[in-house]
Amino acid sequence: MDKLSPRLREKYRQEIVPLMMEAFKLKNKLEVPRVEKIVVNMGVGEGAADIKVVEKAMEELALICGQRPVLRRAKKAISNFKIREGSPVGCKVTLRKAMMYEFMDRLLNVALPRIRDFRGVSPDAFDRAGNYTLGLSEQGIFPEIEYDKLTRTQGMDITFVVKNSKSKGQSRELLKLFGMPFSNEG
Repeated sequence: MDKLSPRLREKYRQEIVPLMMEAFKLKNKLEVPRVEKIVVNMGVGEGAADIKVVEKAMEELALICGQRPVLRRAKKAISNFKIREGSPVGCKVTLRKAMMYEFMDRLLNVALPRIRDFRGVSPDAFDRAGNYTLGLSEQGIFPEIEYDKLTRTQGMDITFVVKNSKSKGQSRELLKLFGMPFSNEG
C-alpha cells in the first residue's frame, strides 16, 4: 500500500491499542474497542417545502466530509410539520476507514476548538452499545465552509460507532485517547 496512512490510524495502532489492553486487561489486540464508522447526519425540515435547501445542505456536507451524502426522505407523513411521506428531510454520510480517520482528525483538532466558548463535549452522550453521538449547532466551524457564503446555519449529528466495546467506560476511554475533549471529567 503506497498511500500514507492517516495520522489517527497510526496513533490507534501504536499508542491507543497498548494503552487500552493494559487499562482493561485485554489479552488480544483484536479485543480492543475501535471506531468502526462515523455517521454524519443533517436534518433539514424545511427541505419538505423547498428542495434547494436540502441540495445546499448536501453540498456543504460533501465539502465537510469529502464524500457525497445520501438524501434522506420522510418515512411517514407528519401533518403537524407539513411533511408528506417521501419528501426530502435531510442527508447523511457514513465514513469508514481512511476517510473516517481524516474526518475525526479535522473534527477534534480543527473544528471543535473553533467553537466560541467551548468547554468540551458531554461525557454522557453514550448509548447502551457504547456509541457516542455529538450534536453541533452549525456547520460554519469546519474550515472547508466559507462563513461569508453561508445562507443559513445548519446543525448536524455526528455518531461515532464503536465496535467491540463492552461498556460505556471503554468507549469513553477510547475516544479520550483519540483526543475527544470531554467536559467535567469524572
